[in-house]
Amino acid sequence: MSIWVWGVALAVYGLFLAWYVNWRGPVSKAEVETLMTALEAATHENDRNDMSIMRTFLETDDGREFFMVNLVKLAPGKVPDPITGELKSSREVMDGYTKVFFPAIFARASHPAIMARKVGGYFDAWGTEPDPSWSAMGYMRYRSRRDIAILVTDPKFGGAHDFKFAAMPNTFSFPTQPMLLALISPRVWVGLVVALVAAFAQIAVLLAAA
Repeated sequence: MSIWVWGVALAVYGLFLAWYVNWRGPVSKAEVETLMTALEAATHENDRNDMSIMRTFLETDDGREFFMVNLVKLAPGKVPDPITGELKSSREVMDGYTKVFFPAIFARASHPAIMARKVGGYFDAWGTEPDPSWSAMGYMRYRSRRDIAILVTDPKFGGAHDFKFAAMPNTFSFPTQPMLLALISPRVWVGLVVALVAAFAQIAVLLAAA
C-alpha cells in the first residue's frame, strides 16, 4: 500500500538530478563560437576579462561540474551607488549585484559551496604579489562551463555588474575541480532527505491503515 510513497520519492529525486546534473555533455565546437560571440558582445565595454582564457576554458570542456574560487576585496568606506550616486557601504552596493546574481545561478543549479570572510593576513606567501587585503572568499559550484557562459551573457544582469565593479576594487577568480572535498554533495544529502521524508510518510500511512 505504501509503494506509492517511494515512487513519489524516486520521482522527486529524479527531477532533482535532472536539474542538478549536466546531462548535455561538453560544449560543442559550434556552441563555443556562439557563446564567444555573445560573451564578446556582453563584455565589450570593459577590459576586465581576457576572452582568450574563456575560449580555452570552453574548448577544453569535459562536461563536468566545476567550482570557482573567488577572492574579493570590498572597497573601504562609502562608495557611490551606480544608479543614484548616493554614498553607501560597499556591502550595500554589492547587494545590487547579488540580488540578481543568486537567483540566476540557482536557476541553473549553481550555488555557493563555501563563503567565508577573511580574519587574518597571509601566512604562507612567497613569489606572489603583496596581499591586497582581501575581504572574503567564495567557492561557487557551477553545473557546467556552458552554464557560466550563458550566465555572463544573460541580459538580466545588464547594469547589475556596475554594482559589483563599484563595490569591489579588486577580485581574483579561477575555476577548479576538487581533488578532495570534505563537503557532502547535494546529490547525497538531497537523496537522504527525500528518503527520510518518504520513510516518515510510509510510517504515517501504515499507522493510518492500522
